[in-house]
Amino acid sequence: MGEATPFLPGALPGDTADPGRALFALVARLFPICRSITGEGVRKTLSILSEHIDIAVREVRTGTQVFDWIVPQEWTVRGAVLRTASGRTIVDFASSNLHLVNYSEPVSRRLSLEELRPHLHTLPDQPDLIPYRTSYYARDWGFCMAHRDYLALPDEEYEVIIDTELADGTLTYGEVFLPGETDREVLFSAHICHPSLANDNCSGLAVLTLLAQTLAQRRNRFGYRFLFAPGTIGSLCWLAANEGATHRIDHGLVVSCIGDGGGPVYKRSRRGNAVIDRTIDAVRCDGQRVATVDFSPFGYDERQFCSPGFNLPVGLLQRSAFGTFPEYHTSADNLDLVQPQYLASSFRMILDIVEALEGDWLPLNLSPKGEPQLGRRGLYSTTGGHKVTSDVTIGYLWVLNLADGTHTLLDIARRSGLSFRDIAEAAARLKACGLLGVAGGSP
Repeated sequence: MGEATPFLPGALPGDTADPGRALFALVARLFPICRSITGEGVRKTLSILSEHIDIAVREVRTGTQVFDWIVPQEWTVRGAVLRTASGRTIVDFASSNLHLVNYSEPVSRRLSLEELRPHLHTLPDQPDLIPYRTSYYARDWGFCMAHRDYLALPDEEYEVIIDTELADGTLTYGEVFLPGETDREVLFSAHICHPSLANDNCSGLAVLTLLAQTLAQRRNRFGYRFLFAPGTIGSLCWLAANEGATHRIDHGLVVSCIGDGGGPVYKRSRRGNAVIDRTIDAVRCDGQRVATVDFSPFGYDERQFCSPGFNLPVGLLQRSAFGTFPEYHTSADNLDLVQPQYLASSFRMILDIVEALEGDWLPLNLSPKGEPQLGRRGLYSTTGGHKVTSDVTIGYLWVLNLADGTHTLLDIARRSGLSFRDIAEAAARLKACGLLGVAGGSP
């Protein structure tokens, strides 16, 4: 495996010495785009990402059967406005694309307030925020607005103009594949269908773009596949097109809500004990361990990858878990919530996961009878009696004790409670000193 390249100069916008600032700049560029499960918003987003990575754009035609689903018509939105009969604008899509229920059908009508109310969506508990709502698979229309404004609506007639189109077209998704030295693969996936929601999921799109760009410059043991697809229907389209090749996926992560300061939180794969599930225990985010929760069939595209017909080893990685932070699916999921330092630490955390998958090996203690003398090899303080033993020394001792040919570095990290990075460094030093060999091949 080649040397890690944590950032590529000039590859993403912003200060190239600071991946957080560059990632935030990409999030900010993606944020205003009105995305949905089909349409120009997805294509525009993929076009922006393709400035940084080599994306293969896939198109799946309306009406295509993908397992139990059918690819819907393509949605085009040109504008939407709600006005009083006197001409005062109440809601305008141009001011926020969250104002329009995603996939609304075209409407040009006059309605009483009573007739209008079923088509208005608000958050009574968050009266200043606009909710995010969709109607992908049922013909409907609606507006989303602040509950405070809803309460102030006068009892009069309203004009509804929704300039949209639902017509046969295609569903679009993007895919990047980076071949490895073996035919085994790691899958990374981020949903691309949400409109102006910065954390969910402009953050995931930006972080995986930088990750793909970084790994493209290295020699990797695994092949790396990146999927940027609309939620549910997009991953199903990919699975239907690649059903015969999914057996090559050894590890996988769905990445979303990765740009705020919460968590991090990892939801295990359906298997519960896959290598990716165990790897999470051995990585850190700004020195903090990742909280883990059991698999549940509710969430993002891990549901499709982990459905019983595939049961792939794919987990979900987030900072704040979906549905748990107050900004979730509201207009407050904006560029104030996502911050450069959180994006940067999330990127480093995922890169550490890759390093653990790539760098795990099976060590063998070549001096297994008692502890070898570390001091004469420069690995231990020559002054004894300290009250606290350093983490470095603890790492040496854990590696030597468990390097019996049955424990990998990842096993040792999980059992010791140390990070994989610390254990791997300790093992490398012990190997350089001749105290460790490799059981069953070279690392």
